[in-house]
Amino acid sequence: MNPLRTSLGNTPLGALLLAGLLGSSLAWAADTPAKPIAGLSKAELIARITEHQRSLADSLANSVVQGPMAPLVTATRAAMQQVPADKREATAKALDAELRKFVEENVGYLREKALQALPGTSSAILEERFNEDELREILTWMEAPVNRKFGTALGETQKRLAEKVVPEAGPTLESRFRVLQTSVAKLLGLPPPGAARPANPPPAPASAAQPKK
Repeated sequence: MNPLRTSLGNTPLGALLLAGLLGSSLAWAADTPAKPIAGLSKAELIARITEHQRSLADSLANSVVQGPMAPLVTATRAAMQQVPADKREATAKALDAELRKFVEENVGYLREKALQALPGTSSAILEERFNEDELREILTWMEAPVNRKFGTALGETQKRLAEKVVPEAGPTLESRFRVLQTSVAKLLGLPPPGAARPANPPPAPASAAQPKK
């Protein structure tokens, strides 16, 4: 079985990472506030636009937490080769559970922090760089039905793209990664990954006692 397809495709961790990747897609509010855009003050315009930017918190949280996950998964996959064959499945499931727990807990933690900081951060930029007419234009575009429809289509496109690319590119990436591992091991003077370790040499025989003169 191809290790990359196992680690990044069919396991809970693979699904989680894929979900995190797709979680950065644009999100749109389900209900449009009743008050007409034309009657909003600048402060109200800014507040309403900020509500549409909540997906930025998701994107930031996923990016910060899951950014280091890829090299960690790669290192874990390499280390799994040292685990006895009869224990690999159980070990892989335990690792998946541990990594999944870490991602879920810390993405949620960072999302909440980002949501707390978003209003002040976004408001300052919108207040400084846009006048009321520009803000009304932005909000009108954000709440336009065609824009929401496009946002939904974009999310579906990202999902289908990931579902197609990950399985097809996985074997090629795994093969190239193995070549890289071999090259690195050679440069470090180490045996290639997966090579059998040389047996420990037998201890040298004790030297015969020298006769006393």
